Amino acid sequence: MYASKEMSVFDIIGPNMIGPSSSHTAGALRIARLARNMVKRPIKQVKFILYGSFAQTYQGHGTDRALVAGMLGFDTEDYRIKESFAHAKETGLYYVFETNIGKPDIHPNTVDIIITDEENEETSVTGISIGGGRAVIKKINGVEIDLSGDYHTLVIRHKDLPGVVAGVTNILSKFDINIAFMKLYRENKGTIAYSIIETDQPIDEDVIDKIEELNSVFNAFLIEKL
Repeated sequence: MYASKEMSVFDIIGPNMIGPSSSHTAGALRIARLARNMVKRPIKQVKFILYGSFAQTYQGHGTDRALVAGMLGFDTEDYRIKESFAHAKETGLYYVFETNIGKPDIHPNTVDIIITDEENEETSVTGISIGGGRAVIKKINGVEIDLSGDYHTLVIRHKDLPGVVAGVTNILSKFDINIAFMKLYRENKGTIAYSIIETDQPIDEDVIDKIEELNSVFNAFLIEKL
């Protein structure tokens, strides 16, 4: 008598077409990769809180492996995706999954990602998978935003004060960087704000250094076009 084995879609199809639904696999990986890019220091652990259909089918559709793969920086066609749990163990990345099916008003393909870096600083990111392998980040640390990763993107966390945006755009102009889109989000007036700037060309680390020298800027990081 043969022992039964639970099989994942990865065992049947392989990494080039990860799962029966790109929303549950490629989209999930994209969310995790975007979240990973928002943390500068090495990541120690990550918690995934899954909602809606993500919560109901995340193991069978490979959403769990895709999320871990994204946190490791893998691409959607990386052959290592199906073994992402093993790769996470090798790199010392601790992860845990939780499910929440009690929020009917939330998008069905939603995940909260809570990242803890090596200095125990937490970053929380909420993302949704919108179909066709595409994803959108809707929150950073509780602040509602809209970030897709379709462009080279600069994310700046700063004080909500006059002159900050002008200082940032002046630096970008000096580096001949063309802004495609720019959006400003804030917790409350006069508190913490996020400027999200999407550009037509890659942004050099020298630009980040100059922006972080501005008095009202806490930090800035790059999200390369996915």
